[in-house]
Amino acid sequence: MTDALQWLDDAARARERAGLTRALVPVSGDGLLDLAGNDYLGLRTHPAVIAGAVDATRRYGGGAGASRLVTGTLPVHADLEASLADLAQVPTALVTSTGYAANLAVLSALAGPGTLVVSDAHAHASLIDGMRLARAEVMVAPHNDVTAMEQALASRAGRRALVVVESIYSVLGDLAPLVELVEVTRRHGALLVVDEAHALGVLGACGGGALAALGLAGEDHVIVTGTLSKALGSQGGVVLAHRAVREHLVNTARPFIYDTGLAPAAAGAALAASQLVRGEDSLRGRLRANAARLAAACGVDTPPGAVMSVPMPGPSQALAAVAEAAGHGIRIGCFRPPSTPDGDSRLRLTAHADHSDAELAHAADVLAEVIAHHG
Repeated sequence: MTDALQWLDDAARARERAGLTRALVPVSGDGLLDLAGNDYLGLRTHPAVIAGAVDATRRYGGGAGASRLVTGTLPVHADLEASLADLAQVPTALVTSTGYAANLAVLSALAGPGTLVVSDAHAHASLIDGMRLARAEVMVAPHNDVTAMEQALASRAGRRALVVVESIYSVLGDLAPLVELVEVTRRHGALLVVDEAHALGVLGACGGGALAALGLAGEDHVIVTGTLSKALGSQGGVVLAHRAVREHLVNTARPFIYDTGLAPAAAGAALAASQLVRGEDSLRGRLRANAARLAAACGVDTPPGAVMSVPMPGPSQALAAVAEAAGHGIRIGCFRPPSTPDGDSRLRLTAHADHSDAELAHAADVLAEVIAHHG
């Protein structure tokens, strides 16, 4: 065995000893009730969303064919960007190939050496990688600690600054103090980057996200990023911001400039979904009710969105709980180090609008038993 393969074997054994080995397992047709995926509104298989994907593929082919700045900007991209900007109540949108790429693009283009980035401790990995790519000075604030963020901004000695948060956090499922953050960043002349991946399509009367729900959408100094792969049931990412921000990203953001445009099928599906969510408040109502029911069964607070988190004693107990739930027909997820920002292990569940009362009743019974056994 070569030195490189020996190193890989040693790393694999270390992961196994720590209970941190991961694997890719196809799940289609396994019959489990999905409480782990991100298709919150059940739109991934909606006939209109599928039709949008098929129509775009027939019109434009299997791929965009090039980067957006060469020949890869198609009419479906422009239509999708207009629809998403309208949905989120912001001036403009810029669609990217993934939500990950959207965060890399924003942070690498708007921060840099000499810039201060103040990040919430629970910021998503894509935001963390964007900060690293920017090579800015990063100050990590305790989770949802606006006072710590303001102190960092007040002491930055005139440097440009960005504050980086999620609106609904992907691990804990809790809501950022957005009203306070918008005011603090405005007062200190800083940009506020809000990842709305878990809120777009879920919060607000028309699904515009947490900022729209709070009447804060469209603030000049606020930049929203999001994904098309969760509540919108497709794939891709988006930046929602002032026109000047979009122009800057188009001209300077390497993760956008050098990436192939979003595939027509994904853009067409997301366009159909973005139009559907405006008139689907009944789906959001069902999602909220299902989330409350699951949270009660798990003994945790009702989340603001679809994501909920159940603390576990350690990674082995979390994995055992996942396996036991699967044995009873329920798929749940778990977060273990290094995926968790605080080093804790926890079960992660997501509510879905398209689950029936009977399915929820069974899930609630299983979850209560599993958490009592392993929690």
